[in-house]
Amino acid sequence: MAVSIKSAREIELMREAGRLLALVHDELGKAIEPGMSTKEVDELGEKMIRGFGCVPNFLHYNGYPASICVSVNNEVVHGIPRKDRFLKEGDIVSLDAGLIYKGYHSDAARTHAVGKISPEAQKLIEVTRQSFFEGIKMAKAGYHLHDISAAIDAYVSQFGYGIVRDLVGHGIGTSLHEDPQIPNFAQKRRGVRLQAGMTLAIEPMINAGGWEVDFQKDGWTVVTRDGSLSAHYENTILVTDGEPEILTL
Repeated sequence: MAVSIKSAREIELMREAGRLLALVHDELGKAIEPGMSTKEVDELGEKMIRGFGCVPNFLHYNGYPASICVSVNNEVVHGIPRKDRFLKEGDIVSLDAGLIYKGYHSDAARTHAVGKISPEAQKLIEVTRQSFFEGIKMAKAGYHLHDISAAIDAYVSQFGYGIVRDLVGHGIGTSLHEDPQIPNFAQKRRGVRLQAGMTLAIEPMINAGGWEVDFQKDGWTVVTRDGSLSAHYENTILVTDGEPEILTL
């Protein structure tokens, strides 16, 4: 497995791709409210991405029909936006989005509350977000890839949540998905040694219940098998000799 090491010029382009995507997520987060259709979320996100002179990298990716993945409640990832699907008070909604800036990709995800949500849902969102930050403490040159996986697992497991196993994080650069794959649960092997210049999309997907998931008939939407809520938090990061740099915050 060859993990690409980005040059100084490539890192600058990825920084800008990440910065613009962070702005998209910020705006979408502010816009989310009860009564909004998932299609409206998608249209707003795509308009912003194109307004920056960028291309939404999810649109038509392996046939995916939208620019923003909008996944509600028990939907883990890849929910397809619809005009007739409306967000309601108490829902949680995961938005996964990415863009291409001058040939370089960024990828990030956030889970938002729709209006007032239950304390249980709020805790799930917070733990999922924090698990990302626990994981990237290990995302330094000299550590190994699966140190990240183990750190996420150790943090999440104490809450009794399920860590999705069928979907993982990934390398990113001139392609949306590059080597290596980055599981969010502990591994037997250490994985590749991390080097400065690697760019990774770290993305814990955490279920309030069991880890098992099912793929819906639309071929895209992934849901929790037990119907429990799911949250998702992702950033594109740069491995350095010191602390990792988060490109999409």
